[in-house]
Amino acid sequence: MEHLPVEVIGNILSRLKAARDVVIASATCKKWREAWRNHLHTLSFNSNDWSVYHDLTTSRLEILVTQTIFQTKALQCLSIFMDDVDEFSAAPVIAWLMYTRDTLRQLHYNVRTTPNVNIIEKCGRQKLEVLALAHNSVTGVEPSYQKFPCLKSLSLSYVSISALDLSLLLTACPKLQNLALINPDIAMSDAQATMELNSPSLKNIYVEAVSLDKFILEADSIENLHLKDCTLEVFELIGKGSLSVLKIDDVSVLHLDIGDNTENLQIVDVSSFTIMWPKFYNMISKSSNLKRLRLWGVVFDDEDEGSSSLENVVVLELGWTIISELFSDWVAGLLERCPNLKKLVIYGVVSEAKSHEECQVLASFTSSIVRLMRKYLHVEVQFEYE
Repeated sequence: MEHLPVEVIGNILSRLKAARDVVIASATCKKWREAWRNHLHTLSFNSNDWSVYHDLTTSRLEILVTQTIFQTKALQCLSIFMDDVDEFSAAPVIAWLMYTRDTLRQLHYNVRTTPNVNIIEKCGRQKLEVLALAHNSVTGVEPSYQKFPCLKSLSLSYVSISALDLSLLLTACPKLQNLALINPDIAMSDAQATMELNSPSLKNIYVEAVSLDKFILEADSIENLHLKDCTLEVFELIGKGSLSVLKIDDVSVLHLDIGDNTENLQIVDVSSFTIMWPKFYNMISKSSNLKRLRLWGVVFDDEDEGSSSLENVVVLELGWTIISELFSDWVAGLLERCPNLKKLVIYGVVSEAKSHEECQVLASFTSSIVRLMRKYLHVEVQFEYE
């Protein structure tokens, strides 16, 4: 070990990540302490990693974090996760950010402070590539000053921000590729809850627990769109047809419009989706490149299910929380529309304490599928019961 270059030792310490482990390991010898000071690039403070964090007073914890960070000179990735610790004072948090911002490439920040620290203001115009914020407020975004020229990934979890500031923040990130919005507290400037976001570089977006009247996303390079636990009256995607993966999980939307983005869809994954099914079915039937279709617990609210063919679907995954004859009929109807299907996966939920009636329903369903698949001998069938 004594012959290892100090830079290699720095990489070893960085792989430990947890601050407590890094400090203990760096005490090995003088050379390891030098690596700690000059070549450590990853450091994490997580209240779940070490129970002692919970036993320290807030002021003592602030001092501990400050002393640890200030002994390093080359941090590139800093993670501070103190979700269940009392609020920190703003002064030491600002000191941590100011000390590391010249070298920092990734910042994962979940610290409640009094008063609130505007991270966007402190970290703008630097070399950040990844920024993940949680339980904070973002106000007064000024794109001409608070630019993030290198930022590629942005995650906002339980963050309070206005629709206007969120829009301006995306404008300040010209290279942004990944965006995650998780249960944000979005303030609106008018009575109608409308949010418009525009990012020409955005490729992947994940939106969870958002309720809006209207959500308009303009993203010419979008490839992956995932909506989860959302309630929307209107969702509109404006792009140039680059969308390849569409995932919708427990979403209610009255009007879904992805425009010309059906052309290059390859994967559609829908679970517990409340929508006028014929409109959605006709929309995905236009996807000439659609290869994989997964539908779980989809609610039909119209008898006309459409008659378009899904000619390019080769893998069809169908699931239902409660196995029934309705599910059997649904499987049969979809099989007719997938002439080039190669694999069918059936998902279902089966309770551990099955009643006699439940067993009969499951047996009847399985028999129906077996009879049905005699018409599709070229299709591989797989059952997945939870």
